[in-house]
Amino acid sequence: MSFLNSTSLSPASFILNGIPGLEEVHLWLSLPFCTMYSIALSGNIGLIYLICYEEALHRPMYIFLALLSFTDVFLCTSTLPKALCIMWFNLKEIEYNACLTQMFFAYAFTGMESGVLMLMALDRYVAICYPLHYATILTNPVIAKIGLITFLRGVIFVIPFAFLTKRLSFCRTNVIPHTYCDHMSMAKISCGNIKINRVYGLLVALLIGGFDMLCVAISYTMILRTVVSLSSADARQKAFGTCTAHICAITITYVLAFFNFFTHRFGEHTIPPHIHIIMANLYILMPPTMNPIVYGIKTKQIRDSVIRFLFKGKDISHNI
Repeated sequence: MSFLNSTSLSPASFILNGIPGLEEVHLWLSLPFCTMYSIALSGNIGLIYLICYEEALHRPMYIFLALLSFTDVFLCTSTLPKALCIMWFNLKEIEYNACLTQMFFAYAFTGMESGVLMLMALDRYVAICYPLHYATILTNPVIAKIGLITFLRGVIFVIPFAFLTKRLSFCRTNVIPHTYCDHMSMAKISCGNIKINRVYGLLVALLIGGFDMLCVAISYTMILRTVVSLSSADARQKAFGTCTAHICAITITYVLAFFNFFTHRFGEHTIPPHIHIIMANLYILMPPTMNPIVYGIKTKQIRDSVIRFLFKGKDISHNI
């Protein structure tokens, strides 16, 4: 037990083992991960800059999109750099407190992303069901307040994970079979009672993910009722068109989230560990990668703003 502190059963550091069973192909696996991470960073940072730069995009819908991009940048950055260090340089060791910090940020921004997707659904509900009051309901102070509440909600619910993990004893091993410090992966290698960890994890999933999905479902039910009642086919198509990108983002995020959540609790004996770890990384990486692409393709205003921005740059260089 040389890896343990002399005064407790807490390790001085953990060893992140990467993807179990696929250590020999870590370098090849890192290529798609690195590509997706690069797309996520460039796409989301570019989207944030475009929304700030283009006055036509200074509307609630795009402010929420910028908030989603901001969240996505920090979400994937909380885990991917360390995962790439493991795959490229075999740098598997991570200090105990750094591990808890990584877990905190990964979970906090995951919860925040779910909250922002819920706020975007409410934004579409107000825009379609109450179009005349849209600007008066979703003012900048209101957006700032609900954005702050969404962030604080994630932080408040995630803080107990650190304390629940810190109370555990690690008397057998300090090797985590994962690419990042996942709460349940850490709990499972401990030699203490992890029932409260499982229960709290389920509770948070219901209070955050379950609540957000319920709000999204109610919002889109009301949107559907309003759109169906429209007399014009063009109006119905336009209303649905403003929601398609958001529906794609929700589908990508929640399908991966539920797969990751349920395999940890109910599929650990039926799903190979390497499949679960790869899917856990995709759960962190896929939404930040796809969101700017989906919104760039599906949202006409963003496409038009990109074209204006590019051609404006050419005009400037020509004049110079």
